Amino acid sequence: MREQTPPTPPLAPIWLQDRHVLLEPLQPDHATALERAAADGELWDLWFTGVPAPGQASGYIEKALQGHAEGLMLPFTVREAGSGEIVGTTRFYDFVPELPRIAIGYTWYARRWQKSHLNVACKRLLLQHAFESLGCVAVEFHTDHRNLDSQRAIERLGAHRDGVLRAHKRRPDNTIRDTVCYSIVASEWPDVKRWLALRLARLVAAGSR
Repeated sequence: MREQTPPTPPLAPIWLQDRHVLLEPLQPDHATALERAAADGELWDLWFTGVPAPGQASGYIEKALQGHAEGLMLPFTVREAGSGEIVGTTRFYDFVPELPRIAIGYTWYARRWQKSHLNVACKRLLLQHAFESLGCVAVEFHTDHRNLDSQRAIERLGAHRDGVLRAHKRRPDNTIRDTVCYSIVASEWPDVKRWLALRLARLVAAGSR
């Protein structure tokens, strides 16, 4: 009797890439590069985000990899394709395999890459993998109700604002936050995919880094 090969876990590490960006599975040896990226803008000072402060990137990565080991997360470093430089991080999380359904978040970039084409390129790759490879019925986005830039960025992706979870979780400084929830469902993906391709082309043509 032929021995059966165990199935590949749904959130197995994977490289996602286009001509703009490489999403590479997060590894412990990325800590130094992530600290350099976070230092561009001293991102840890933004009280409504979870960016690691100096000396804390290793612990940040360890926690993300623990989430992966538990089958709930798939974390990536964000590497800008032109320079090969690591400029931030993002991940899948809150994976519900029974549907399946997943969230995209924990995303941050060095200041010089914020509000550039990079976020659109990253989200397009992640959404494509979620809908076309994982077969997700929906993809969620969550953000602090105080983080208006993040809310606008999510809305520009074509996501639907579902509502607000009040007193939902604690921020890094231990204060309580309300969480704004968005989603894209599978039936919307073809139109969102076309919109993201158009938006990315426009940003690149306009000279956005």
